[in-house]
Amino acid sequence: MPFADSTTPPPPWAAGSSSVPDPTAPAARRAGAPPPADPESDPRTRGSEPDPLDWARQIVLRQLTAAPRSRAQLEQVLRRKDCPDDVAAAVLDRMEEVGLVDDTAYAGMLVRSQQAGRGLARRALAQELRRKGVDDETAQAALDEVDPHDEEDRARALVAKKMRSISGLTPLVQTRRLAGMLARKGYPSDVSMRIVREAVREAPENQRD
Repeated sequence: MPFADSTTPPPPWAAGSSSVPDPTAPAARRAGAPPPADPESDPRTRGSEPDPLDWARQIVLRQLTAAPRSRAQLEQVLRRKDCPDDVAAAVLDRMEEVGLVDDTAYAGMLVRSQQAGRGLARRALAQELRRKGVDDETAQAALDEVDPHDEEDRARALVAKKMRSISGLTPLVQTRRLAGMLARKGYPSDVSMRIVREAVREAPENQRD
């Protein structure tokens, strides 16, 4: 049997052959088609005569579909996408006009959810609002809706829950841990210490026989 000519090209299935299709690649890519465009990619890099306003609008709508956002958060997203400032301002102004971007509603929602979910008090809530880009005036209006009595009730509920996991510790350690927890959640020190001392004093394991 004659030897194969060393100049004969390898068959398509031979190892290292560039003509072997990748069975894991999508059909469109195996056929040589370009990968699908990122819907949030820069409009200057795809299509003809792109509409930057429509592109920015789609980014904002996707962000709002995923979760509520403040205007400042949306501005940051658009800036990361290299959206021109005037385009971002025009789109966000229009979104505010139709009520899709509303920092007052967003601030109120954030305060309520963080109170209910994490038991945060006003000081910690103010930090959260600032971190989300809500301006001071809007944030203060949302914080003014917090009822001091409700806040104190939350502090007591947090302390009661925590006490169940530290019941075997000394009163001093219990006091330190409870006060630290309430401080991290933004409760004023005078309120925290009053509630903590009451809880530690009234705990069954700390009652004198």
